[in-house]
This record gives sequence, C-alpha cells and structure tokens, in this order.
Amino acid sequence: MKRVVFCDFDGTITVEETFVAVLKKFAPQISAQLLPEIYAQRVSLREGVPKMLGSIPSLRYPEILEFTQLQPIRQDFVQLLDFLEFQGVPLVVVSGGLRGMVEVVLDTLVNRIHAIHAVDVDTSEPYIKVRSEYQGGSELVAKAQVMAKYPAEQKIAIGDSITDLNMALQASIVFARPPLTKYLDEQHKTYIPWNNFSDVRDYLVQLWKQA
Repeated sequence: MKRVVFCDFDGTITVEETFVAVLKKFAPQISAQLLPEIYAQRVSLREGVPKMLGSIPSLRYPEILEFTQLQPIRQDFVQLLDFLEFQGVPLVVVSGGLRGMVEVVLDTLVNRIHAIHAVDVDTSEPYIKVRSEYQGGSELVAKAQVMAKYPAEQKIAIGDSITDLNMALQASIVFARPPLTKYLDEQHKTYIPWNNFSDVRDYLVQLWKQA
C-alpha cells in the first residue's frame, strides 16, 4: 500500500476520552489511583489497564457497552472516511480501549473501517479479563507493532494522548491534539495540530494534490 491512516479511538474519533470515562464510572477507586500514575508515565498501560478492568465484575460489561454507545463522534469523521475511500487509502483504528466499545460507537461505520485493533475481553469469569494480541513493552496494545503489519510508503497517525505516542513516533505524518502534543514536543517530533477531522482532510487534500 502507498498510504495508510492509523487513527486512535478514545478522544480522537470520540469527542471525549471514552475509555477513561468508563474506568472512572465502573472502577472509580482504582482508576483514581492508577490513571494519574499512567499519565505521569510511572505505571505502564500494560500494567495499569488490566488491573483497573480486572476490578469490574463481568456482569457489568453490558452496562459498559450501553454507557459507551451514547458517546458522540467528533465532527467530520464521516467526511474524512469519504475522502479516504475516494483516494483508496485505508483507515485502521488502533485503540488501547475495548473492541466492543469501538464497535458500538462506530455502529454501521465499522463496515467502512479497514481494520480495528483493540483490547478484547473475557467475561466468562467473575471479573473482566483482558486479552490483547499486540502486547509489547509498556503498552497493552503496542500501536507501533500494529503499524508494522501494514507496509506502506506513507503512514499517517491521528491521536490525542500518551497512548498514541509510540504510534506517532513511527509515523511519517502526525496529526496531534493535546496532551499528545506535549509528549511530542518533548520528543522533538514534528506534528500537525488539529481540532476536527475537516482539518485532517483539508491538510491531506493539499498534501496529496502536491504529490
């Protein structure tokens, strides 16, 4: 493939940090302890997320999906999909959150996504257990590892948080919202600030027109 777009889900496709909202609602005590440690990079995602999810009874998983379903998608995401489809460029969703959450929010748009890589859950036991095909380093979903599955001349990353840092560092072009911008500044990695997906589309229109 010539080009691939890799897009985060929580706080990127969704307006709010959906997964964080779930953790705060369904595992308030342990998330209050661990989330600040994760943002400060003192606790890894690979260590912290299973602990937080593992404190939630499996019987509450349908409630999590119901809560997530109400989360709004950021403006102009469908228009970006339209543009990418016209260009023949696949969009791959790479999320450190739960696959079920991604799918209920995207709903019928799932059919227009090239692939979704996220955390799977096992609810066969009293408490939720997580499974991830792409664990690596500090990440529960090693986004750079996922990117390596898609050889392309140009890899474009869209993200907003610390969970997207490694993905951004491996990308040819990065569209970043805060707080990801802070981490990229610290790494001296160039990025394009964005607010809505129309910003991403408009930039790519001009960039690919020149190419």
